[in-house]
Amino acid sequence: MTTISLPEKHLRTVSDLLNQLGDVPTWRVLLHPAPGTATVEDLIDVRDPDRRTCELVDGTLVEKAMGYRESLLAGAVVALLRAFVIPRNLGLVSGEAGMMRLFAGLVRSPDVAYVSWDRVPGRRVPDKPVPDLVPNLAVEVLSESNTPREMDRKRREYFQSGVELVWIIDPDSRTVDVYTSPDAFVTKSGSDVLDGGFVLPGLVIPIVDVFAELDREDKPQS
Repeated sequence: MTTISLPEKHLRTVSDLLNQLGDVPTWRVLLHPAPGTATVEDLIDVRDPDRRTCELVDGTLVEKAMGYRESLLAGAVVALLRAFVIPRNLGLVSGEAGMMRLFAGLVRSPDVAYVSWDRVPGRRVPDKPVPDLVPNLAVEVLSESNTPREMDRKRREYFQSGVELVWIIDPDSRTVDVYTSPDAFVTKSGSDVLDGGFVLPGLVIPIVDVFAELDREDKPQS
């Protein structure tokens, strides 16, 4: 397992810890086990009784920020990707609870992820709760408590681990930032379309289809 190369900091205060994690709010940082000592096993244990989805970052359990609206959007993207990936048997599409160990000591749970069969050990669905997987495409849906520094760090980790394409979805502005490297991106909105690039050649998803889930309502039938 490769280890991630990140700047080491001497943490003296809670403020130092939060800064290193990307200025995440305090309520998302678990104190048990103590920050800096958490393991993958702790990550699995906290999920089972509390139904919490956390990530393991710098030996610290950090709860994912995911509200109902964000979960709806993630589910819509999962459905749109599966409609393309499954008939062609290209690989696996996972949702917001799909934990992946990108590096030793770093577990992320993209809100949506596509992993090609070439990256799946044995080309079979992993049976471990936290497999060693690096997705080809990682999708994050922004929530209110996501900070710019948190997302910047997460994006850089994705590309450093081998992710080839990152979509950052903003429910408020109804835009999607498409990253092909940590700093190179284009913003899609309105009548634009998302395409799979070299990761999923032939994939085309209208932006309006991504956000259509937010406009659904129960209308009286005529």
